[in-house]
Amino acid sequence: METVHIRSKERNELIDITDEVREIVRAAGTVEGIAVLQSLHTTGGLTINENADPDVPHDLAAKLGELVPERESYYRHAEGNSDSHQKTSLYGPSLTVIVDGGDLVLGRWQGIFFCEFDGPRERKVAVRVLGGG
Repeated sequence: METVHIRSKERNELIDITDEVREIVRAAGTVEGIAVLQSLHTTGGLTINENADPDVPHDLAAKLGELVPERESYYRHAEGNSDSHQKTSLYGPSLTVIVDGGDLVLGRWQGIFFCEFDGPRERKVAVRVLGGG
């Protein structure tokens, strides 16, 4: 297992980690298999989306902020980050990506994002590459 280390700068942001994951896959020497990614945090998720235009991750984070506001009268969690936990549950804490030809199978405009919902913080994503050479 390898770990991607991330330092977020904002409370809510999507951080492209595609290059870091791609390097882990290449270093593993796996030709055909899968890469399993797991966020090690309850307030940070993972997703695949467009990474060619920086407006896309911004727009995703902004829309999610409208759907799940930071403050609600019924939130009880004392740490003040109830919205962060909900956002993580909506996006999910893990991804599985196909590996073929020694590389991630992603569409032309796709990238892997760590979704920060309670930053700024230092974060970790565990990556396990399974398959053969």
